[in-house]
Amino acid sequence: MEITEGLLLNAEVNVTDTLRTFRDAGIAIAMDDFGTGYSSLAYLKKFELDYLKIDQSFVRNLVEGSDDKALCEAIIVMAHKLGLKVIAEGVETEQQRDLLAGYGCDYAQGWFYSKAIPAQEFEALLAAAKR
Repeated sequence: MEITEGLLLNAEVNVTDTLRTFRDAGIAIAMDDFGTGYSSLAYLKKFELDYLKIDQSFVRNLVEGSDDKALCEAIIVMAHKLGLKVIAEGVETEQQRDLLAGYGCDYAQGWFYSKAIPAQEFEALLAAAKR
C-alpha cells in the first residue's frame, strides 16, 4: 500500500491504528513521493514503513555529478540504514537505472521498463512470462 507524506502530516490515532492493522495483516507500506512534501525524518521512525519511493522529480534529471545524484544516493543510504527498501519512480533511461543500481536502489519503476498498461494486459504479460 502506498501512502503520501501528507497523510502522515496530520496523522490521527485512527490513521496510525489502520496502518498497524495493515502491517499486522502482512501488507507492506510504502511512503510515496518521498522528499517532495513535508519530509520529516520523524515519520520514518514513528510509522512502521517498509519502502520509501523516491519521487520522479529527483530521478528525472539524474546524471553523474548532479545534485539529484547526491540526493538519490543519500535517500537510499539513509533508508537502508533504517531497514527500509527503496523504490525509484520515473526511471526512463538506462543511465538512470545504472546509477540507481550503483547506489544500491532496491527497485525501480518507469517507462524504461514499461509504459503504463491496463491490468488485463499486465496479467497477460505475467502469464506469458510463466511459460
